[in-house]
Amino acid sequence: MTQQSRNPLAARGLGRPPTAGGTPGRRSVVGGMFGLGAAVLGAPLLTACGGGAGADPKTVTFGSNGADATPKSAYAAVTKAFTKDSGLTVKTNTVDHDTFQKSISTYLQGTPDDVFTWFAGYRMQYFAKKKLCSPLDEVWDKIGAGFSDATKQLSRGDDGKYYFVPLYNYPWAVFYRKSVFKERGYHIPQKWSEFIALAKQMKKDGLSSIASGYGGGDSWSILGAFDYVNMRTNGYDFHMSLMRGKVSWTDKRAVATLDHWRELAPYYQQGAGGRSWQDAAQSLFDKKSGMAVIGLFLGQQITDEKIRSDIDFFPFPEIDATHGQDAVEAPTDGFMLSRRPKNEDGAKKFLEFLGGAHTEELYMGVDPSNLAVNKQVDTGSYNALQKKSADLIASAKHISQFADRDSDPGFISTVVLPGLTQWLGHPDDGAGTLKKIESQRSRFFTA
Repeated sequence: MTQQSRNPLAARGLGRPPTAGGTPGRRSVVGGMFGLGAAVLGAPLLTACGGGAGADPKTVTFGSNGADATPKSAYAAVTKAFTKDSGLTVKTNTVDHDTFQKSISTYLQGTPDDVFTWFAGYRMQYFAKKKLCSPLDEVWDKIGAGFSDATKQLSRGDDGKYYFVPLYNYPWAVFYRKSVFKERGYHIPQKWSEFIALAKQMKKDGLSSIASGYGGGDSWSILGAFDYVNMRTNGYDFHMSLMRGKVSWTDKRAVATLDHWRELAPYYQQGAGGRSWQDAAQSLFDKKSGMAVIGLFLGQQITDEKIRSDIDFFPFPEIDATHGQDAVEAPTDGFMLSRRPKNEDGAKKFLEFLGGAHTEELYMGVDPSNLAVNKQVDTGSYNALQKKSADLIASAKHISQFADRDSDPGFISTVVLPGLTQWLGHPDDGAGTLKKIESQRSRFFTA
């Protein structure tokens, strides 16, 4: 199988593409329009390696969305270690995040690889309900002691069985360069009014206040800001109710969210609709932008350690004191077992290995843009950003997974994302945008 490489992170889960089971990928969401239902893929783009009745019992096939250089190298280190430890060979099928996300449903209904990368929570539960993956209770009997109750909950389906083995998570926050703040005399904002004032000052100083790139397949990147503005305005419970289709998008609380977001919109980087998230991150590294609302994965773009040591972040500012900064966006990525693996025994051994502390340490040693989920991992080698990120997640009262992971895939990718992207380009008629989104809610959620 040819390994393809492109833009990896799109998926961290975040932003992901649509399709019956995929949702906009961290990096890509198929452009949708109001009035469209869940996207249906005309032809599979993601295909499995190996398989067939005579599958090699010494080989485990692995479908990976880690096509960018850093995660690709990290997975290579992990599979090499597994082969050395078990004697089994891992045949990796690497596909760019975008394609992986868009093709996931068709892929899983065909002859998928034994083990595949995916996301915790709702995204995993969707495939479990569709019986497109296999339960992993016996694997968890061996790895369970390494994970917190919260992580265990994110790894179980609605039937109480385990379907997911976590590898890492990472927080979203407001990133900046320490040297820029020091040179310009900027102070870390804690309140919304301070945040807006800082953005205004940056613009006066000739900077793009908020680095942003949501062009093409990267429209998913705006969801991080939406989630935070909504949780800071209305609290975690309302946000989750909105994501799960339990409340109307025309609710006055949703209107208040867009009203607040509109205050920030004038300070987004110009031309964001034609730029990738990587380009936006680079503008932050180049000191052309002052801040970026993004995930820790931006670290995968850093090749100069001097720049890495100069990058810092602060929690998304408080809007309503009732909710403060108690919620943190921290998606969790990991692995699942296909519904009819060709080498089930080998695949489960691989998943057990993937859920171990040593494996997470090995992965994080190559890819420092994430945080190990296994609580038995030695974090002594974490860099400053990783340590601060771990503290941020640990201090959170609530942890969200990212809009397209916390809601129905089709709804986010074909209705919410197109609507919010269009609105952000011309943030005026918020009520009209929410009315269009609400008109489609009943197609994805039942009362």
